[in-house]
Amino acid sequence: MMVDYYILNVTFIAMQYEQQIINELKEWRHKMLRKPSLTSKMAAAVQGKINNWIPQKVHNAITIAIKNMVRAVLFGATYTTSKSLANKSLEEREALIDDKIETYKKTGAAEGGLTGAGGFFTSLADFPLLLGIKIKMLFDIAALYGFDVKDYRERLYMLYIFQLAFSSDEERRKVYLQIENWEEKLHELPEDIHEFDWQTFQQQYRDYIDIAKLAQLIPFIGAAVGAIANYRLIQKLGFTAKQAYRMRFISKDVYKLRAS
Repeated sequence: MMVDYYILNVTFIAMQYEQQIINELKEWRHKMLRKPSLTSKMAAAVQGKINNWIPQKVHNAITIAIKNMVRAVLFGATYTTSKSLANKSLEEREALIDDKIETYKKTGAAEGGLTGAGGFFTSLADFPLLLGIKIKMLFDIAALYGFDVKDYRERLYMLYIFQLAFSSDEERRKVYLQIENWEEKLHELPEDIHEFDWQTFQQQYRDYIDIAKLAQLIPFIGAAVGAIANYRLIQKLGFTAKQAYRMRFISKDVYKLRAS
């Protein structure tokens, strides 16, 4: 009898936590689909003009560099990530995930502070280092939610999460709608990771971090700026990843965002 009561109590607590997550996902969905503000549109227009001034061959070079860098990190991290976590409640998983995110935030801040303190050339090295930290964090978060990170589709999903976190308001809406019903979208995905839209990915990512990271190149304040910027960028990616994986973890019978 006591055992039955304990099971019922644990189940009730789990359902309460799940309902809390559903409410948070509804709020997040509203923010993701919100129309771009006037300020956001003006900023996007200015950034668009700047991009038009940059020669296409420069864009191509940056795209190739980011593509190769992300591919190397993605395929490399596959073999350094723990196995998918099984037999844990959502609340237990997210407690572990929150600890992971905090660790990566501190690691990123320390790395940004060191590279920022070294001046212009060491600050340039921060770009690939920070990117590697972010991608590795996504692998760990996916595994803790119980997803198989060796699956090509899971690695592609990570890129969409990355794009969702670091995109303009207009692009963010498009990406969110691509991942909202992920299982239904699988047949529309490119057959190979090389067919991913790297041009949009690199441009959105670069545009997003330009302002946040530019001051890192300034002498004397670079260390502080680098530490703070990295901390906040990793925090934003960690939060976005949690919401994106929650959508898939919550059962389809319970997760009814559109019903509200």
